[in-house]
Amino acid sequence: MLFSEIVNKLSDTIKAHSLTANPGQDLDIMGVAAIDEATGGTISYVEGGKFASLINSTDASALILPLDEKLHQQATQRGIAWLATPEPRLLFAQAIALFYQPYQPTPEIHPSAVIHPTAKIGNDVYIGAHVVISQGAEIGSGVIIHPNVVIYPEVKIGDRTTLHANCTIHERTQIGADCMIHSGAVIGSEGFGFVPTRTGWLKMEQSGYTVLEDGVEIGCNSAVDRPAVGETRIGQNTKIDNLVQIGHGCQIGSGCAIAGQAGMAGGVKVGNRVILAGQSGIANQVKIGDGAIASAQAGIHSNVAPGEIVSGSPALPHKLYLKVSAVYSRLPDIYQSLKQLQRQLGQKSD
Repeated sequence: MLFSEIVNKLSDTIKAHSLTANPGQDLDIMGVAAIDEATGGTISYVEGGKFASLINSTDASALILPLDEKLHQQATQRGIAWLATPEPRLLFAQAIALFYQPYQPTPEIHPSAVIHPTAKIGNDVYIGAHVVISQGAEIGSGVIIHPNVVIYPEVKIGDRTTLHANCTIHERTQIGADCMIHSGAVIGSEGFGFVPTRTGWLKMEQSGYTVLEDGVEIGCNSAVDRPAVGETRIGQNTKIDNLVQIGHGCQIGSGCAIAGQAGMAGGVKVGNRVILAGQSGIANQVKIGDGAIASAQAGIHSNVAPGEIVSGSPALPHKLYLKVSAVYSRLPDIYQSLKQLQRQLGQKSD
């Protein structure tokens, strides 16, 4: 694909006035690559000035750059074709889509699939080998269900949603349109509900619902539990990474991003556009405000205000956490100073 063709196609995805280009010799671009691994015939990107040195060493034939004239001159001097935009990483993501499209099976129903007569199947649906669809399930149009998926009774799945191999959707779960459930994920499984008694634990039946709104993505081997009553709900366009645990009765807003190995106990309420970094954990019934951010391994035991950034365990406001961390590394020296001061005071008292 000629570089000029790439520019034209990408121009259609963003505002025309925010993109400028220097095509150079208008080389043929055959693929995309990371800037430090790029070879001739590939296009890569640079996010900002701190990566300027990579422009001098990359073998990429074309680059997506920020609106930085120094970087533009640098690329031009090396004979690298470039285009500039306020959001290089976003445009690079769109460039990848010009060269790669995920596997899209042709609509069909494999003869080994087991589909209950009461299930409703929409148009242009792909159902792979050994899929099980139970009674009362409703599958929308354009849905892709890869091999070995199990769908329990009365599940509803919206249009164009993809269920990857070996995921399980438990009873009465509702999944919206344009969702993506990756391999090994379990949606709507029983919440961890047990009541202590004198003779042991009494199981509390989990009779509630799990609802995934439109555009939700759930990573591999993640679990979203249903509650005893009510619902567990994940808002539209929220993206959840691999190995994440969403407890029973949690309410997660729209546009959130939850990274791998994060987990939340039952009844947690997360606002809109919240970011939870890897291995962060949230205690039972905690509320996280809109736009809040939890850094990696944050242990959140109390409510977090909207827009707050928290770090550490137990989680503290990030600026305070940095101060505490600085003191923590000095504790051995502080301890020695304290011992010396105690000895001096002891000698004076004698």
